Amino acid sequence: MSVLVGVLALQGDVREHLRLLAACGANARAVRRPAELDQVDALVLPGGESTTMSKLAIEFGVFDPIRERLAAGMPAYGSCAGMIMLATEVLDGRPDQRSFAAIDMAVRRNAFGRQVDSFEAPVSLDGMDGDPFHGVFIRAPWVERVGDGVEILGRITDGPSAGRIVAVRQGNLLATAFHPELTEDLRVHQLFVDMAGAGRMAGTRVAHATEG
Repeated sequence: MSVLVGVLALQGDVREHLRLLAACGANARAVRRPAELDQVDALVLPGGESTTMSKLAIEFGVFDPIRERLAAGMPAYGSCAGMIMLATEVLDGRPDQRSFAAIDMAVRRNAFGRQVDSFEAPVSLDGMDGDPFHGVFIRAPWVERVGDGVEILGRITDGPSAGRIVAVRQGNLLATAFHPELTEDLRVHQLFVDMAGAGRMAGTRVAHATEG
């Protein structure tokens, strides 16, 4: 049975993530309500506008349930705005902005500039075979600080922003500043689907051990 991955479908690149997750063999579905969240093994927080996303998550009643699932170990992947939503600290964020505070990192919102400053650049991703990932950056954040438990997976390799941290992992949590859902490269989504599958198997083992 394939892993069931939800995509938070309040705002942003929902269909694009669903398409790539399905291409990686996952059973992917949109999530808007707590009951839908309860059914999934893992969750994608898509690109979009992080302040709007946090407000809508509260209005739809999923903000606290998502935060609780993340704290309990649910695998999650955030791209761009989703990375901001997962950060423990948001620099240059709005006063009314909330995050799930799940990955121990400080992220600077709109770090690369405004919409007109959007760009594409190669990203070197640790542990991934092949050429550098073609990163699409749209009003993107970057990571300025990571905690001891956070693995830096990717940095921009060329240009004036070379060396900036744009991909991280902490346990079952993955985040990128760029939008792999806007490309045909499945490597990031396949990594997350594999993480979600491993997380589900670990949960199954724990449940069986508890029952026994």
